[in-house]
Amino acid sequence: MTRRAASADTRETDDGSGAVRRLAPPARRFLARRSGVLVRLALWSLAETGQAFLVGYGVAQAVDQGFLAGDTRRGLLWLTVALVAVLLGAPVIRGVFAQLAGLTEPLRDGLVRHAVDRSLGPAAAGGPGGTDRAAVSRLTNQVEIARDSFAGLVLTLRSFVFTAAGALLGLLSLHPSLLVVVLPPLSLGLGLFLVTLRPMAAAQRRALAADEALGDHAARSRAALRDLTACGTGSAAARRGAELIEGAAAAARVLAGWAAVRTAALGVAGHLPVLALLLAVPWLRGRGVTAGALLGAFTYLVQSLLPALHTLMTALGAAGSRLLVVLDRIIGPERPQPRPERPRAAEQERAGEPEGAGEPGSVRAPAATRPEPALAAAPRPAPGAGGAAVTARATAAIPGPGDDAPNLGGRPADRARTAAVELRSVTLSYGVRAEPVLDSLDLCVAPGEHLAVVGPSGIGKSTLTRLIAGTLAPSGGEVRVDGREVTGRPPAELAALRVLMPQEAYVFSGTLSDNLTYLRPGASRADLDAAVDALGLWPLVERLGGLDAPLRPAELSHGERQLLALTRAWMSPAPLLLLDEATCHLDPAAEARAEEALARRPGTLLVVAHRLSSAVRADRVLVLDGTDAVCGTHDEVLDRSPLYRDLTGHWQGGPARRR
Repeated sequence: MTRRAASADTRETDDGSGAVRRLAPPARRFLARRSGVLVRLALWSLAETGQAFLVGYGVAQAVDQGFLAGDTRRGLLWLTVALVAVLLGAPVIRGVFAQLAGLTEPLRDGLVRHAVDRSLGPAAAGGPGGTDRAAVSRLTNQVEIARDSFAGLVLTLRSFVFTAAGALLGLLSLHPSLLVVVLPPLSLGLGLFLVTLRPMAAAQRRALAADEALGDHAARSRAALRDLTACGTGSAAARRGAELIEGAAAAARVLAGWAAVRTAALGVAGHLPVLALLLAVPWLRGRGVTAGALLGAFTYLVQSLLPALHTLMTALGAAGSRLLVVLDRIIGPERPQPRPERPRAAEQERAGEPEGAGEPGSVRAPAATRPEPALAAAPRPAPGAGGAAVTARATAAIPGPGDDAPNLGGRPADRARTAAVELRSVTLSYGVRAEPVLDSLDLCVAPGEHLAVVGPSGIGKSTLTRLIAGTLAPSGGEVRVDGREVTGRPPAELAALRVLMPQEAYVFSGTLSDNLTYLRPGASRADLDAAVDALGLWPLVERLGGLDAPLRPAELSHGERQLLALTRAWMSPAPLLLLDEATCHLDPAAEARAEEALARRPGTLLVVAHRLSSAVRADRVLVLDGTDAVCGTHDEVLDRSPLYRDLTGHWQGGPARRR
């Protein structure tokens, strides 16, 4: 693990002390610039201290000097003083909130400015990494959380400090022995609570990280459910999910344990002082504490001190931790992006050597006849949640006039030099600053070749077929089909070059013959019969009542629709067929028959594989795995692609063998 990665991991799992150290200097500067607001806030809070003092003191004097002394008038007068002190709390709170705005609103404005500068600065400079996807969250939700949490924390801390000062001063004025009874359990509970802050914060961070990891795994598994089922990797994903669930449960248990300790601390601080005061009544009476002083002490505890302490513990445990995390995310150092090591194939490309050159047992071609490397990849940062970028060169030599052209898949060799499909440094991004889905991809497919494209869901396989079909324009680079650039070409010309079969097959109302000859209106009945026979469509034709029978798309299953569309593609005169999981609703036997028939058809076939058996049937396989691409025959890709070995091993029910 690199130092930067270790730093990022530490930042995610520390107990908050690192964040406190990072935030302390800007917090001091922020408060220092608002000393006037703090002074006015303290003055209003002093009034709250007087209010807390008068409430308990008035009750004590009303009992001792009024009612117990037989002077009802004086007792009522002291109770009136306590009542007025309570009523004066309303204007005091109003003044406190008026001054609080002088702290919270500048904090919000400063956080918004910092978030905007942090997100727009790198984007305006055109630096790597694209746009900051967390900027919207920071500008809206996180800034509001920080403002509300800061306001609640200021109110709570201020209220506890000044209310506790007034209550403790009142207990001291009534009798010093009252402090001897009240302070020890109060301090014990408060100290126990403060001790739990750091481990509680660490437990919260670990629980949050475990929950995020579990949610991410669930989302990825749901998106790739079809691939997991087709490749037989569902059990591995389930085991990983079980591990994440157990980790989340363990983190939740630890968090619950510290929450229990915090609840115990709240109980000690909130209830033990009252119990201690009740048990100590005989001892206090023996030391000259009057009944009014005891009643006043209970008033201080129940009405002022314990509610303030309870609010403080709640705020520090909730608003305090939220404020710390959010501020660290907004104004703390940016998280370093992982930087994967350069693949070995890329280093060999830069040195001008094919992969495996110089290794024991490898065969090195003479300089005059050495072929181009089958693959050379340039590294990119690991893909984020929005997608994965593939950077690669996957080339196939096109035979020259005097060369022996390869015979691919048993079909007659095509001696033309023009590539059936050629991508030259093709890059595609869905946005100016978005992470590219495909990055500098070079691909050359020979005429008559059968190429299978394999990779996880969302990796860019469908994007690749749309680029080749000309329905999607690349952000950079050039896409050619049969030597002609497809970008910007009219639909009629594109239809003559290729047929794109998506996953959802298009079938329209009309006769069965109309659907099958849609791409070749002048087809003879013999051609139609040959297509139906090649794709094994006769059972469906007979069930529907013949080729001239009316067709109702709603009465067909998804698999039947796909079989009809594949037969239509077989009849097309276009030299290139692009199947984007166009056989996913067929059973394996029907899929194998359809692909073999389409491969025997004159022309080039590119298949986005739904099952790995499709890759085994192809002449070459292109594996897209997120940061790299590997292209070659099935056996070559088994040797060079760990992802392909894993997928093939799961498909075959055991580890794939390197041959």
